[in-house]
Amino acid sequence: MDDIGQKPKFLRAGKDDFFKKLAKEVHETVLKNKKLQYKNIAKALGLLFLFFISYSCILAFGNNTVLLFSMYIIMGFTMILIFVNSFHDASHGALFPTKKQNRTFCYVIDFFGTNSEIWIQRHLLLHHPYPNIQNWDCDIKQTDVIHIFPNSPLYKFHKYQHIYIWLLYPFYTLIWLYIRDFKDFFGSKNNYLKRVYTIPPVEYIKLFVSKAFNLFHMLIIPYWILEQSFGTIFLAWIVMHLTSSLFGVVALVSTHADESAHFPLPPLDGKMEVTWIEHQLMVTKDFNAGDPVFDFLYGGFTHHVAHHLFPTIGHTYYPKITPIIRKYAKENQLPYTCRPVLKAIRSHYLLLKNSSKTDSIFDTSEL
Repeated sequence: MDDIGQKPKFLRAGKDDFFKKLAKEVHETVLKNKKLQYKNIAKALGLLFLFFISYSCILAFGNNTVLLFSMYIIMGFTMILIFVNSFHDASHGALFPTKKQNRTFCYVIDFFGTNSEIWIQRHLLLHHPYPNIQNWDCDIKQTDVIHIFPNSPLYKFHKYQHIYIWLLYPFYTLIWLYIRDFKDFFGSKNNYLKRVYTIPPVEYIKLFVSKAFNLFHMLIIPYWILEQSFGTIFLAWIVMHLTSSLFGVVALVSTHADESAHFPLPPLDGKMEVTWIEHQLMVTKDFNAGDPVFDFLYGGFTHHVAHHLFPTIGHTYYPKITPIIRKYAKENQLPYTCRPVLKAIRSHYLLLKNSSKTDSIFDTSEL
């Protein structure tokens, strides 16, 4: 790998830093409401119940092709709801009271076919400490197929990325399960995770076991039980992933990667010119925050600023926390951005279009 220097190090916050006051207000006025935590747990268990009910309906009523496809679509929708809400919270230790309970719940995405341990490590060790920082945030930089980071290789085909990427996004979960997972485990190019984490040998076994088991219960068991052809079941499974991907990509593109996004390149000594809190506010954005439907569907993504500032707090608290963040950001002349989801998606489109040019308008220096 290229020499990328030391890990980014943010400025130490002063004694009068506004975040101390913000955090104190959050703890005194919001976190004492335990009902919001119980609401989060009930939501997690309810979504999990809906997923297994849908799967049971496939086995019971799947000979009806309309019902077969309908249940697979509901499973795809529920699967991504579990991921962006319950699993996401549990990965931060924010769903259940104990660390063991949260980690046990995280195995739900192993059941979905991916590896929970690697996702958690990648997310907690790289994305949250260093969001949008070039050479460190591997949730933003996932592949050279798309050019977002200004220092990434720029190829001729990137000229069309704002067009072809919308043909790839519907397959996001399939790409994640059957390409990116293997890249994380076996790839060497741009493998940011292996700089900071050694993958335990047991996870290599779990990688293959989880994928085999997922294919077995999602495809083989329905084929054995139902009178449907394997091609029909396979197509329904593909539609399930299309549903999951299209819904999930909204969260993926709306919170960090837009036309005004900052992608700082830290100096070799790693010393950044802003505090960690200031950086989070600069690179993280909300969409449709406060809309009850979007808040329910997307959990900690609509209120993504609150999530980045308070990652160990469950998403059901965020609608109460965001107004406090907005107030302190305004008082301290720091950015806070919240946009309608369609505007956020359009802004992501413009990022893709603009960053494919050789004279990229995006700042590659420190924030």
